[in-house]
Amino acid sequence: MTGARPRTFLACLAALAGAGLGCHSYDYSPRHGPGQIDLFDDLFAVSVADEQHAVAVGYHGAVYYTEDGGKHWSKGTVPTNALLYGVSMADSRHGWAVGQLGTILRTEDGGRSWRLQPNLKIEEGSHLFGVQALDAQSAWAVGEWGTRIRTRDGGETWEDHSLLIDLLHPQYVWLSERDQEKVRNGEKVYDDVGLNSIFCLELPSQRCWTVGEFGYIFYSEDRGETWQRGEIASGFSIDPIPFGHNEIEIKGEHRAKLEEFAKAIAGESFLNVLIDPIASPKEIREFGRGGDPTELFDILSARMAEATSILEDAGLLSDRLRTPNKPPWDYEDFLEDDPGFLERYLTGRQGERSLLQIAVIQNPYLFTVSFRDEQTGLISGLGGVILRSQDGGRSWRYEATDRKQAVFAVGYAETRALAIGEKGLIRESLDGGSAWREPAPERFPTIFTYMRDMAFDRHRRIGFIVGQEGMVLRTEDGGGSWSWVLPPPDRRRA
Repeated sequence: MTGARPRTFLACLAALAGAGLGCHSYDYSPRHGPGQIDLFDDLFAVSVADEQHAVAVGYHGAVYYTEDGGKHWSKGTVPTNALLYGVSMADSRHGWAVGQLGTILRTEDGGRSWRLQPNLKIEEGSHLFGVQALDAQSAWAVGEWGTRIRTRDGGETWEDHSLLIDLLHPQYVWLSERDQEKVRNGEKVYDDVGLNSIFCLELPSQRCWTVGEFGYIFYSEDRGETWQRGEIASGFSIDPIPFGHNEIEIKGEHRAKLEEFAKAIAGESFLNVLIDPIASPKEIREFGRGGDPTELFDILSARMAEATSILEDAGLLSDRLRTPNKPPWDYEDFLEDDPGFLERYLTGRQGERSLLQIAVIQNPYLFTVSFRDEQTGLISGLGGVILRSQDGGRSWRYEATDRKQAVFAVGYAETRALAIGEKGLIRESLDGGSAWREPAPERFPTIFTYMRDMAFDRHRRIGFIVGQEGMVLRTEDGGGSWSWVLPPPDRRRA
């Protein structure tokens, strides 16, 4: 990692969601003592320990807690003004909250008081977006720069299991010379991706999931000891485009199929396209080796340019086209420190025949993940995205929604699934997440601000939704109907 990125969404919910809501300026003015909620801060996350106890966190180090099932809320004592993005209670007393610049807080009295816990992400300046308590002593936290850290001792120490870049990572060639040297020396260079949410089922289940930027989805079947990548099925595909020896033009049916493919995905803005060149053994031998790969690079570049032109003419914007394996024209700059760089590239580009592989890249920005059981789960995302899995998170498919607003959170109540988001977005599903509808007006308050997170007790009857300006909504019937708890009527706006 070369330093924290200047991401405005890390300093306010609006930018995190990409929704265009106004950011806060920092306010360090004195506030009233513990217990009294005098200013209703934006709330970003909520965790329900049991039917009586819940904790919500948010802007300016805000922590609200309830001990009577959500009828009344008090403000906890917190030793920081950092924005808090995630919270998870292991039980009615023990839990963690995480936030800006590596902030990790620990409570052992149900949210009344909190203490800071040192960890390596404070020194690195990495923001933490999600946390999952496994039990009173164990938890996972995730965040920017591929952060994935774990504690097994109540948070006294945290192990680093973050996503790293190695020599085979597609982003290696785009690293700075300094970071490339660190990779070659076996030092840590973090993947430039934010992980936004982590969710684990209660024991005896061993299943966990985490999601984030660029369609990143991981699942674990051993409580996070090992992780595997989940896949999103787009429903769009195209066969590789073949070329003759030293041929660069795309003609006839192959051109028509490429145009048809581009038009089919033009409206799916979260789908990008990978253009990957493959050369035949003869082309590699004749044009790539022998000291100067310029002719091979010319051929591969021309084929990619041909495909790019056709896709753009058919309606795809250039920023949706990805070419991570394009020829490295500056290869000589790497050879002194990495003598095998060029040969590794040539080997990676050789196939049985010359072709262009055209593939869909899943690129949705994903906010939260939640599972009903070990097989059935949902993910929320930017642009109205809802993903559903029925095989434990190994594969996912898009489910149709009637809005393009950001869906910030999804979750399972007793007999229904719920999705919430920006500008008062609320949708429910009675079939596990396949079909979505707006609930009847009498069952849900009219809201025009954002709702950021929701959580239910283990029986999935008592639940809360939290959001902008201290909003807390409550249900006692598994999400069938909701009432507005905070702010009080004279302090709220829809």
